Amino acid sequence: MTDQGHHGGRLAGSTVVVVGASRGIGRSIALSFARCGAKLVLASRSSDELASVVEDVRHLGAEALGVPADVSQESSVAQLRERALEWSDGACDAAVICAGIPGPTLPLWEQDLAQWEHTLRINLTGVFLCCRAFIPAMVAHGSGSVTVIGSATGKAPLHGRTPYAASKAGLIGLVRTLALEVGPSGVRVNLVSPGAVVGERIEGIIAAQATALGQTPEQVREGVLRRTPLRRLVEPDDVADAVLFLSSPASACITGEDLNVSAGYVTHG
Repeated sequence: MTDQGHHGGRLAGSTVVVVGASRGIGRSIALSFARCGAKLVLASRSSDELASVVEDVRHLGAEALGVPADVSQESSVAQLRERALEWSDGACDAAVICAGIPGPTLPLWEQDLAQWEHTLRINLTGVFLCCRAFIPAMVAHGSGSVTVIGSATGKAPLHGRTPYAASKAGLIGLVRTLALEVGPSGVRVNLVSPGAVVGERIEGIIAAQATALGQTPEQVREGVLRRTPLRRLVEPDDVADAVLFLSSPASACITGEDLNVSAGYVTHG
């Protein structure tokens, strides 16, 4: 459980949209906002997993609306926006966009176009669609915070991960440019780039890396840990803490930034 002492009071009563909220980092972010007393609109492709996290949020005493949504589909994101703004009477104080897929682990020349396009469609175009959906309400209100979840892989090479790396690197340019565009309206846009995060996804990536490199999963894991000065993987709550900070008034003068939460795996923007 994260410590919300620094930001909890500042986020109580705010309306927050979390896209990709049903598992992993997104679930931790949703629960962290709930502990702060925020009102939550939670979106995910998986209806069953979404219902579970909505129930968990409500058990923490927070209001929550769950909306099944597919960020790769323009019409689905539009429906998410309509339901969210109707439920919240037009309020959107913060949005966190962490929907994404790992994509293939193969040499680029062994990937087909469909794999490439599907990865970018969700990881990059999906962020574009969500930002376009929720930023106008923030601009109209004269304030708001958008936090996008990227990845250290957008800056540090990882074998066979070209579509994923390209999609996450693209988010850096998207966030910096969008921050410039909406800053005069009082809206902030930032990126959080996690390293290897404990959970089901990293286990799958480690297994795929092991196969691609002819190593054991243990060797791949040790290689990752050797590259991190803290010699540890990132916990989902580590990422959630960074998102809470960037969504709160404590970061009122921070926009266009790329915050690495990677145990030192990446130490540059």
